[in-house]
Amino acid sequence: MAPLNTAIANSAKRAAYGAAQAARVLWYTGHYAYGRRLMGPLTDPGQAPYAEEFGPLDRTRLKSAFRDLFQRDWKNIEAGLYKMPAELRRAPSLPKLWRESRDYFRDARKVARRKYARSHSEVMTEAHRDKYPRYYLQNFHYQTDGWLTDASAARYDMQVETLFTGSAAAMRRQALPFVARALEGKDAARASLIDLGCGCGGFLEEVSNNWPMLKLTALDLSPAYLGRARTALGEAKNVAYLQRPAEATDLPEASFDVVSSVYLFHELPPKVRAQVAAEAARLLKPGGTYIHVDTIQYGDEPGFDILLENFPRGFHEPYYDSYCRTDLSALFSEAGLQKEDETLAFLTKITAFRKRI
Repeated sequence: MAPLNTAIANSAKRAAYGAAQAARVLWYTGHYAYGRRLMGPLTDPGQAPYAEEFGPLDRTRLKSAFRDLFQRDWKNIEAGLYKMPAELRRAPSLPKLWRESRDYFRDARKVARRKYARSHSEVMTEAHRDKYPRYYLQNFHYQTDGWLTDASAARYDMQVETLFTGSAAAMRRQALPFVARALEGKDAARASLIDLGCGCGGFLEEVSNNWPMLKLTALDLSPAYLGRARTALGEAKNVAYLQRPAEATDLPEASFDVVSSVYLFHELPPKVRAQVAAEAARLLKPGGTYIHVDTIQYGDEPGFDILLENFPRGFHEPYYDSYCRTDLSALFSEAGLQKEDETLAFLTKITAFRKRI
């Protein structure tokens, strides 16, 4: 009787997962469609189309990769590799959804106006120049306030999930098995992880939910986004918060068992990428693991290359194309990190690098 009960419970859990994810995808896809209509074509009226380096989008493969992501996510949960995420365990707050939706639609119009005007330097003010590096003072994605205000931080997760039609959190979770492997043989209560450029803390929240005893450090250059991460991780007591650049953390050498970064590197100029890679290696203990989570690159999914090529044309992403051409193995090998494992998760790639002993 026990196996039957277990099967019924798993079936119910799978159904709940599927229903919750379907609702999320529908919700964010609707917002995505509206945003795309506002943003319009890549070129302005009368402007010649961009010369495209890559062939047409493989829409069949795109749909199958999207489905594969959620199938893998469920199988990982079912296998106990990580817990059912909080956003799928409870019904969403309708007032919160309404506020986020209203804010997204209002701000999408502002984003569209910046896109048409190619306006992406609103945050490069005298007040900010002495506080932040030059590359940081941009309206990435043409978003309002760049990374520098509470309002920007409050709408960021909504914007990212909308951009990826509800798949962003599931893609991010595919890094959790890499964390598990990095912690194998270690006492989690004595181990430590730092997330470089933690943003609103979504990844650290997942890590904390699965390894509540692990010592965590949330590092970001934006006080507003760091504050949002503090809210997301509010119940976790073993988290330190640092407002510092990822390329110069000023932390002791060999301090962490695991270093991670999530969607950070594609927004860094090449010189700073090398600096952050070196800093990640410096922070790791010998034998420690760096977990790199970012967009796929050219050639990872050849049928998707045109998406990557056009992304910085539709959004302000000045370093994206060069990132997509970066040899990650060479970049991190020069810093003293050896590539060990890698997986693709829809439009995201997760790669693990080990520091030499």
